[in-house]
Amino acid sequence: MIVNNPGVLALIQDAGRLGQHRIGLTVGGPMDPFAFRWANRLCGNDDNASVIEVSIGGFVAEFTQQAHIAITGAEVDVKLNGQAVEQWQTLSVSEGDVLKLGFAHAGCRIYIAVQGGVQVPSQFGSCSTVVREKIGGVDGGSLVKGQVLSISPFEQRSKFIMPIENRPAYLSNGQPAAKSMSPLRVVQGYQSDSFSRADKALFFSGEYTVSERMDRMGYRLTGHECRSTITNMLSEGICHGAIQLPPDGQPIVLLNDRQTIGGYPKIGSVMARDTARLAQMTQGNTVFFESVTIEEAHAINLLAEYKESQIALVDLD
Repeated sequence: MIVNNPGVLALIQDAGRLGQHRIGLTVGGPMDPFAFRWANRLCGNDDNASVIEVSIGGFVAEFTQQAHIAITGAEVDVKLNGQAVEQWQTLSVSEGDVLKLGFAHAGCRIYIAVQGGVQVPSQFGSCSTVVREKIGGVDGGSLVKGQVLSISPFEQRSKFIMPIENRPAYLSNGQPAAKSMSPLRVVQGYQSDSFSRADKALFFSGEYTVSERMDRMGYRLTGHECRSTITNMLSEGICHGAIQLPPDGQPIVLLNDRQTIGGYPKIGSVMARDTARLAQMTQGNTVFFESVTIEEAHAINLLAEYKESQIALVDLD
């Protein structure tokens, strides 16, 4: 497989580099785990197989052998040899076929899975690329024009499509969200008591806008300024989804490529199931927060896992 154009940003990602915080390595992994998993399943892969995560779009590649592929995630125009093809289904490609992605018009992260996964060496238990740490993927960096990627030998398997009703709905790029849209659910942490009742009330009842400062490390939001009474604190470990409030009072939701420690106060953490929705947003989208208890968070996760287990792919053969 030859990369003719990597687009805005294309990275090799598997499920992530777990258990390495103790040596300062972050997790990495897919920004949208749901789209990542189902791209692999549509190709008959293990859930941890390496895929290509494309941010925004513009990716073009030529296949050097027969393969099954699947494209999931953000809504984007996909063409195979100039012909439009559908996302969320198994596609057959042959030697010389050219895959071209347009630019996403709803959502932000696109996943390209190939049968058997993209073959790259594992580092510290994962193939996930974290550019800031120069680790994973191909030489620890994003894909570049002319790069050749190895994929597994072709095996004839069944082809599938995910029913439309089971596919996620992404916000149109740059458009504000309606107040009726699902909020980002937050489990408050021990530092939440350092924020005034008024600030917390405004934080959980107002809206925030995704700024231009949004990447795999975190999303900086703009809206009501929320400040902690903590002015000095020692750096401490940071979990996925942590909402940091720096001195300017504007929240930063930390994501997959976050640093492993930090020294800003945190009002709580967004559930990982909801950070995936945030990671599919672009500048100008609006978000809302809702406080949930840790028991409610567990129940939400269990229900979502059950619903996902009931998704039945439709056999195309």
